[in-house]
Amino acid sequence: MIKIEGLTKEFITDKKKPPLVAVNDLTLEVNEGEVFGFLGPNGAGKTTTVRMLCSLIAPTRGRAVVNNYDVVKHGQKVRACVGILTETPGMYERLSADKNLTIFARLYGVKDVPGQVEKYLRMLGLWERRFDEVGSFSKGMRQKLAIARTLLHEPSVIFLDEPTSGLDPEAAHLVRDFIDDLKKEGKTIFLCTHNLDEADRLCQRIGIFKSRLITVDTPDALRQRMFGRTVVFNLASLAPEWTAMVSELPFVTGVKPVDNKLVVDLKDPEAQNPVIIRRLVEAGAEVRFVGELRHSLEDIYLQTINETKG
Repeated sequence: MIKIEGLTKEFITDKKKPPLVAVNDLTLEVNEGEVFGFLGPNGAGKTTTVRMLCSLIAPTRGRAVVNNYDVVKHGQKVRACVGILTETPGMYERLSADKNLTIFARLYGVKDVPGQVEKYLRMLGLWERRFDEVGSFSKGMRQKLAIARTLLHEPSVIFLDEPTSGLDPEAAHLVRDFIDDLKKEGKTIFLCTHNLDEADRLCQRIGIFKSRLITVDTPDALRQRMFGRTVVFNLASLAPEWTAMVSELPFVTGVKPVDNKLVVDLKDPEAQNPVIIRRLVEAGAEVRFVGELRHSLEDIYLQTINETKG
């Protein structure tokens, strides 16, 4: 659905200096129906990448295809089949929500303009405010209206740039639920976000990016690659010899006693947990419960960025 090969964007800021490289040799594929998270610090080139993929600016070098259309050769067709939500979407503030969506629906060539406008105003909870000026809307309402505008022409590929930025928890929750609904419909979504918990919940794969692509994988695969898997055995009490006993098992890569817990690094907890539990019980331990320590996407992101700095 999205295929990128060697995509590069340079900006000339001073003729006497080398060009500023905003995006450097990006190669990536995003599958049809996938929610792909594009993560990186401010100034990393995420928005520049989205603008190139939406045929809003031309790349300096490289090639990108969106929905089988080349972003340089078929720019008009690309813009017709994608929806883009920018971080700060502009609206006609003196016009009503209904009028704003009607204007954009006509620009997109939507056949049933009133029907599509009503569909998305209702879907996003704005139908009762459809005749109110957008200037009177809260930030959350404006963001919902911007999402409606993004989807009016039923795009097959959707680019979302910080869709929940600055929203209160209720509005952010609604937007995330809506993205999840789009995911279930099989839409291809390219999500740029600083909200790492949001990316962890919504995205099948993530790419960590800082002018160049550093790594791409599923969140769980990145966790295992960077940290392995860590299981916490919660005990009624902890005898010193039990730490040594567990560490001697051939499949255990690390053991740390913490209060009445054993924190154990394993490669395959599903197969190895029962062996450890049996050994502990045979040694007289009372195992209260067992849980896996889950590293956050923030841990993965920070470690990746810090390693890149080094």
